[in-house]
Amino acid sequence: MANLSRRSFVRVAGVSAAALGFGGVLSACAGGQEGTESGSGAVGGEHASQVTVSMPASSEPAAGFDPFVSWGCGEHVHEPLIQSTLLKTTADMGFENDLATAYECSDDGLTWTFTIRTDAKFTNGNALTARDVAYTINGVAASEASECDLTMVDKAVATDDVTCEVHLNKPFNALLYTLAVIGIVPDGGHGADYGSNPVGSGRYVLEQWDRGQQVILRANPDYYGEKPNIERVVVVFMEEDASLAAARSGQVDVAYTSATFASQQPAGYDLLNCASVDSRGISLPAVAPGGTKVQTGETYPMGNAVTQDVAVRRAINYGVDRQALIDHVLNGFGEVAYSVGDNMPWSSPDMRCETDVARAKSLLDEAGWTAGADGTRAKDGVPAAFDLYYSASDTVRQAIAMEFANQMSELGIKVNPKGASWDDIYQHQFSDPVVWGWGSNSPIETYNLTYSTGNGNYACYENAAVDAHLDAALANPVVADSYDEWKLAMWDGENGVAPQGAATWVWFANVDHLYFVADGLQVAQQKPHPHGHGWSLVNNVDQWSW
Repeated sequence: MANLSRRSFVRVAGVSAAALGFGGVLSACAGGQEGTESGSGAVGGEHASQVTVSMPASSEPAAGFDPFVSWGCGEHVHEPLIQSTLLKTTADMGFENDLATAYECSDDGLTWTFTIRTDAKFTNGNALTARDVAYTINGVAASEASECDLTMVDKAVATDDVTCEVHLNKPFNALLYTLAVIGIVPDGGHGADYGSNPVGSGRYVLEQWDRGQQVILRANPDYYGEKPNIERVVVVFMEEDASLAAARSGQVDVAYTSATFASQQPAGYDLLNCASVDSRGISLPAVAPGGTKVQTGETYPMGNAVTQDVAVRRAINYGVDRQALIDHVLNGFGEVAYSVGDNMPWSSPDMRCETDVARAKSLLDEAGWTAGADGTRAKDGVPAAFDLYYSASDTVRQAIAMEFANQMSELGIKVNPKGASWDDIYQHQFSDPVVWGWGSNSPIETYNLTYSTGNGNYACYENAAVDAHLDAALANPVVADSYDEWKLAMWDGENGVAPQGAATWVWFANVDHLYFVADGLQVAQQKPHPHGHGWSLVNNVDQWSW
C-alpha cells in the first residue's frame, strides 16, 4: 500500500549535516550526556536500561498514539506498547492472552466472548474493565478517521466488569488478529487530545513527543505484567542517510537501513536482518477495459486490454526471475515470494511458481500472441504492451519496475514504467498494473486482495468458489482449523488465484528489514515483520537487554 507522507525529522543536503542536526536533538533531551560505549545506550550514558532507535519519518503517527485512528492498528500494524491489547500473536501466528484471560466463539461464528483480567489499570489510576474494552471496539468501529477495518462488528457489549461480547454481522474469525493490535482506551476517556496525551495500561507510557523529531517512552511502573528490561525507549524519525550518520557517530543504538546502505556497516554495529512478510508484487487486472468500479464512494476505470488474457498473466508469473530481481534490486536482501503471506500457516504451496521462460513463451504462443518485427507480441491487433505504475518517491519500487520491464521484454511483452504520485496511481489502480507493497501478520490481507468485494481486489477478479472458500475460512470458530480453506481459495484444483489459475498477481519478494545494532545490545527474537519499516521492530523492546 502507499506510504503516507510525514513531516521529515531533518531536511539537510548531506549526511554530515544530518548528523549534526540529530546530535542537537539528542543532547537537548538527554541533558548533554553522550553515551557511545557498548552497552551504555546512545543517549543515556551510564543508563544501560535505555535504547535509542531510528525509524523512517513515515513511522511517526500523524494523529499521535490514538487507536481510534491508526496507532497500532493502521496500515502498518504493530503492538501499541502504550496500550494493552486483548490478545497478542506469537511467532508462529498463534494467539496468547494479554488483557483477555479466556475467549470463545459461538457455533455460528457471530459472537466472541472475552473474559478480562482484573489486575490491569490505566495510567490515570482507574481499573481496566470489560466496559473499556467494549467502548474501545465500538469507538474504533465508529471512527471515520480509523484505518482499522471493523465493518464486521455490529457492537461490543460489556455484560459485567469482566465479560465483553463482540457481536458480528458476519462470521469473521480473522478479527482476532485485529484485536491483537487494537490498544484499549478508558471508557469515556478518548478526547480530541488523546493522541498527544494517551492513557493506557501497556508496558510503556508516553514521556515526551517532539513532533517531527522524536518520541520518548518510559516503562509503566503500574504495568500488570513482567517489568520491562528496557526502561526508556527513544525513537527518532529520520531519512536513511541521517540514520546511517547517526549510527556512525554512535548516537543511536539501533538504526534502520536498507539494501542500498547495508554494505556501509558502521564500526561497533552488527547488521540485523529481520525476515518479513513485507511483500512486493504487481496487480494484474483480469477483466476487459471499459467498465468502472466504485470504491469508497469514488468511481474508477476498470480493466486492461492485455492483462485481461489469463495466458498473459500466467506467462508473466512463469517468465519472471524473482531471484534475479532480488539480486539486482535488493542486493540480495530479500526472499523470493509467491504470495502476500508466504510461510504463514495459511499460505498455499500452490502459489509457488518457479521461473520457466520456455513455458511462459509457449503459453503466449498458444494463446495467439505473436511477435512482430520489433519483438513485441500482438494479438488481434492489440500489442502486448501496458503501463506499469509505481510510486515516484520510492527508489526500490522504481528499480523493481525497471527490472521487471527488462525481463518481460524477453517474452515479447513491452512494459512502460510510469512513476507517479499515489493520488495519480489510485486513478489507475483497477485498470493498470501497479507495483504494490503489502504484508501483514494476518490472513486479512489475503481476503482483501482476493475476495470479490475486497478493498484490495485490484485485479477485479470475481469468483464465487473462491469467495466460498474465504467465507468458510472466516466462519470457522477455531482459527487454526481455518487454514485449509485459505489455501483452497488460492487453488482448489479448478478455481483460485494461483499462477496455474487466475494468476491475478505476480509476486516477487519479501523485503528484508535491516537494522544496524550496536555491539552489546541483544534484540529479542522477532516475529516476521509486516509491511512498514519501524514500530514492528520494537514490539518486544521490553525484552531487549544490554
